[in-house]
Amino acid sequence: MNIEALISELTYKAVRSSGSGGQHVNKVASKVMLYFSIENSEVFTDEEKQRLKDFFRNRLNKQGVLILDSGESRSQFRNKTIVTQRFLKLIEEGLKEEKDRKPTKVPKAVKQKRLETKRKNSEKKANRKPPKVD
Repeated sequence: MNIEALISELTYKAVRSSGSGGQHVNKVASKVMLYFSIENSEVFTDEEKQRLKDFFRNRLNKQGVLILDSGESRSQFRNKTIVTQRFLKLIEEGLKEEKDRKPTKVPKAVKQKRLETKRKNSEKKANRKPPKVD
């Protein structure tokens, strides 16, 4: 994956951040929004695009655009760095292939221990019953 080419396909927009900050917050657009269209990307193959669409299925809008935002910092530059790093981490996670689970056999000792515990429990409960009188 070519990170520079991927970053060049991103679109950023600065907006006013919500929350406290006094008079300054109404003048400065420090919150950064990141837009990325998976369909229009030239970095990924069709298979990778499909995997990313499946991974981001709840985050994509109707046009198939991924939108991330960051308003954690008061600095627009810092927020841009944060949202870009978050995006790259999500892309990396989305492209990761899950390993097939290899079923393992239950060890004999575990089976014996389970059966032994069942037997002891059974004896304990049997001892609670009143003795049978003939």
